[in-house]
Amino acid sequence: MRFPAYLCLLPGLLPLSAAAQNAAAPAALAPLTVDKIMREPAEWLGGLPSAPYWSEDGKRIYFQWNPDKARRDSLYVTTPAGGAPRKVSLAEQRQLPAARGEYDEARSRKVYEKDGDIYLLDLKSGKSRRVTNTAERETEPAFALQDRVLSYVRGGNLFTWDPATGETAQRTDFRRGQPLPGPSTDKSEKYLRAQQLALFQVLRGREQDRLARERQQKALARLRPKAIYLGTKTVENLQLAPDGRYVTYSLVQAPAADKLALVPSFVTASGFTEELNTRNKVGAPQTAYELGIYDIGRDTTFVLGYKDLQGLDEQPAYRKEYALKAKAPTPAPDGKPAADGKGAKDKPASELRRVVPYGPYWNRTGERAFLVIRSADNKDRWIVSLDPTSQKIGLLDRQRDEAWINGPGIGYGAGNVGWLPDGKRIWFQSEETGYSHLYTVDVTNGQKKALTSGNFEVQQAQLSRDKKTWFITANKPHPGEQHFYRLPVDGGQLTQITTRSGAHEVVVSPDEKTLLVRYSYSNKPWELFVLDNKPGAKYRQLTHSTTKEFESYAWRDPEVVTFPAQDGATVYARLYRPAQPDPSRPAVIFVHGAGYLQNAHKWWSQYFREYMFHNLLVDRGYTVLDVDYRGSAGYGRAWRTGIYRYMGGKDLSDQVDGAKLLVDKYGVDPQRIGIYGGSYGGFITLMAMFTQPEVFRAGGALRSVTDWAHYNHGYTDNILNEPYNDSLAYARSSPINYAEGLKGALLMCHGMVDTNVHFQDIVRLSQRLIELKKENWELAVYPVEDHGFVEPASWTDEYKRILKLFETNLRGQAAGPAGGGGSTGSR
Repeated sequence: MRFPAYLCLLPGLLPLSAAAQNAAAPAALAPLTVDKIMREPAEWLGGLPSAPYWSEDGKRIYFQWNPDKARRDSLYVTTPAGGAPRKVSLAEQRQLPAARGEYDEARSRKVYEKDGDIYLLDLKSGKSRRVTNTAERETEPAFALQDRVLSYVRGGNLFTWDPATGETAQRTDFRRGQPLPGPSTDKSEKYLRAQQLALFQVLRGREQDRLARERQQKALARLRPKAIYLGTKTVENLQLAPDGRYVTYSLVQAPAADKLALVPSFVTASGFTEELNTRNKVGAPQTAYELGIYDIGRDTTFVLGYKDLQGLDEQPAYRKEYALKAKAPTPAPDGKPAADGKGAKDKPASELRRVVPYGPYWNRTGERAFLVIRSADNKDRWIVSLDPTSQKIGLLDRQRDEAWINGPGIGYGAGNVGWLPDGKRIWFQSEETGYSHLYTVDVTNGQKKALTSGNFEVQQAQLSRDKKTWFITANKPHPGEQHFYRLPVDGGQLTQITTRSGAHEVVVSPDEKTLLVRYSYSNKPWELFVLDNKPGAKYRQLTHSTTKEFESYAWRDPEVVTFPAQDGATVYARLYRPAQPDPSRPAVIFVHGAGYLQNAHKWWSQYFREYMFHNLLVDRGYTVLDVDYRGSAGYGRAWRTGIYRYMGGKDLSDQVDGAKLLVDKYGVDPQRIGIYGGSYGGFITLMAMFTQPEVFRAGGALRSVTDWAHYNHGYTDNILNEPYNDSLAYARSSPINYAEGLKGALLMCHGMVDTNVHFQDIVRLSQRLIELKKENWELAVYPVEDHGFVEPASWTDEYKRILKLFETNLRGQAAGPAGGGGSTGSR
């Protein structure tokens, strides 16, 4: 990491090498304490810059910052040339266009939403034109009809506005409920009606008048969009096709009975207990989605069907484990199970998997469109061409994963997709090879091409304005680094632009000649830099955020090490080693949260409090290991899905193998190893304390999942399937089922208004420990905290308890075998 010469005079600003840092003693001002490192970060770490973006002309850079140690960040502005950043006044902010928006093809105009209204910005003059000014909120602005008009959504309907004429047109007329009933079809009622009209002239005259009025209204109604009745459904994602013929929309059906868990909040301004509606639990009925198409030319609507999707009737492989108990099918003469002779299109809808469509995505002319379709069980993703006239889809790519589809640029939705400028090839990211890479497929002939390859991940990709170059962020040199690259549009050599070890979050300038970079290193927090968009360019620093107090301590640069797992896989971890280990040779293993997250990397961790706490532990003679266990991000598909159907399996054995490394290579006492972590890390801590008591003497489980059957659907269903379909996966993955095995000292901490992992989770486990007559555990509750703690007092209390847990059980004189003794805390 390099800094301008004038910054080199500041104490503690330059990083030492890993070996030098790990051997270095802290600077002499004052030792680290929990009270110091758990204070409000802006007070002593510094208010780090975030959310940077360019002005539309590229002359200014805006970002959120807090150099004044205020309660919250403010908007600041500077220039690419540098100089002191200036706080942007509220009056000035009101005049600024929104940072996000949509651009026309020529990139001469930008449409954006601000405060619920729509604006059109002329990029050459810098002047904005207000499109709407209503009490009702308008959203989802875009250019439509090949940039001739703007589209937006108001009140669940699609509107367009013509800049040339100022005319606003309503393009859809969605209505809740059912249409009014037409004439009765009952035979008896039809007979009586005909008789009445035959007998009475006055009735015949009125009927003729009614029919004439209806004909006139129908003729006039041709100038209005068709009334589309939704029943109990709602609509999302309204789009007007580039040629104006179709409006596409997502039909959303919420589950009929959606029982939500209630979280009581006891400490409230009203003085009364208030209940928060949170979420349902895994396996509950889920929202259903369909793709609706309104054919304006034919004045009709239809819902797209998916029976032609390859593999739509293919059940997940894990179901075979349960199907073994059922009668096996009669073998065919060739020894294979006899097929039923039916494809997906021939099977009833009840036998087909539900899907969620995303799109459509139209090419520039509107001649072609494609959809991304994902199965509701998240084991398939299809990319298909769409012909709305014939209501036909054609397979372009299918990614099947018996675990679950995810990964950089893929995620849980449509993922990173788009059209190439020729209008016949689409691009997307896929984990087909085991790592997320960039692909194209030709919709006219199905030819597929990989643009990148190798044992690394493409984490972000976007096309340049001239559509000739890819701008890519990837971890090619090392899983723990993120660098910016250029790549020709049709593939070829990746050209690395950034050079410093660490992570680079890059925003390209409007003219694409300059990069705005949010950069950090392991022991250096995030700062803003600019550099030319070419290899080997010099970094020019724009911000300096850390305080003198923070810089007075020589923060360690943890080693990123590897070690072999039991199954031969290579595990990455951060290692913090003391220059002078405590004579008792204690160690602590930290388990990061979120599961799919990376922390054994070379940039400033989002777990910065834990990072500082690890420095405190090392000052006291501990060795600390921070493992990127199975399920962590950054290492490809096999690592990501290594926890499928068994959380607490390989993700836990990776911690056990880390403990073995500490003992065998770094001289740690095997009877003095502790473990701690929050959320998923808390879950692993519980599994470690309950199932590996001979390895871990003490554990701190924070905001922990104790029973996966009580967690949310979106996350859990991917990994463990539904509890009623895969009960084995839930039984072996839930700590509450293993509580009998607790022997070491256990500290549990949980926020009482946690809307993610509910306080109920830890209450249920506490009752289980009481019934098992376990005594060596303690529960600390935090009445005003959600899943992510906010108040410094809560952080301080929690980490004082964690430190006491380790000091008492790992360095204390009473330390003995991991399975015995330990402190007894209050319950």
